[in-house]
Amino acid sequence: MSAGHTKEPSFLGGRIPPEIESMSKNLKDLDQDTFRKLLKAVVGALEGRDGRDALRSVSENSPVPLEKLGLVVAGMFRVLSEALRVSTATLKQEAFKEDLRDLKIPEEFISDFSSVVFGNRRSVLEAAAAQSDPRLPTLQQLQWRVDVAISTGSLSRALQPSVLMQMKLSDGSIKQFEVPVSKFQELRYNVALILKEMNDLEKRNILKIQD
Repeated sequence: MSAGHTKEPSFLGGRIPPEIESMSKNLKDLDQDTFRKLLKAVVGALEGRDGRDALRSVSENSPVPLEKLGLVVAGMFRVLSEALRVSTATLKQEAFKEDLRDLKIPEEFISDFSSVVFGNRRSVLEAAAAQSDPRLPTLQQLQWRVDVAISTGSLSRALQPSVLMQMKLSDGSIKQFEVPVSKFQELRYNVALILKEMNDLEKRNILKIQD
């Protein structure tokens, strides 16, 4: 890494998934034709098609043991799944390729991975993933204000400030709740702590010396 250059965090986060580590170790045994057949089967599986027949055909015509082919397929699936979760506005093609180079993946295989992630079938893969992977509604808007309760029923709550919060979710629903100031401060502290830990992980990944 050259001085003064800061590498963007990997699309895989701070830790390389074990499936991808195993894949990178076993790719040296594959020729490009076998790799592309496996990749085509994995893409089909991501689109919701049954790829067992395609994998069986590859294994019957390849000198590579079935166990190794299985490790490669699992790693391919994880690479594509992780990359497709990141929008192309955030994950740039050259950064994606550089991440794969750091994993010691051969250049010709990197080009094939990239053509899937950034090619014209990406929208099809994203749509299939959205259908097969149910997600909770996401937060679209958050509003809050501080309120002071005037209570005649409980002296302990009289004139005690609280935070009234309203969330608008992606499914159109609106959730409202009240948080005591002490709990709000606890939430604020924990969020700041998590953000700091995430930043520390990213820095460790950026500064890691590559072999």
